[in-house]
Amino acid sequence: MTGLIWTGAAVAMAGVLALVWCIIYVLRLRRAGLDDETLRARMQKAVVVNFAALAISTLGLMMVVAGIFLR
Repeated sequence: MTGLIWTGAAVAMAGVLALVWCIIYVLRLRRAGLDDETLRARMQKAVVVNFAALAISTLGLMMVVAGIFLR
């Protein structure tokens, strides 16, 4: 079960890193001074990645909790 805990921690960390990428991406978009339509189109990409990152980090945390309970 130790492997499940460490694998879950790695998956959760990957999700957190993807969230950090989303933050940096959006900050760069805001500073770019794009027109409204282009900004919205590019922000949609960030929203999709953000939801996926949240799902991945949640899955990783569930793996950690399951590994702790089964230990």
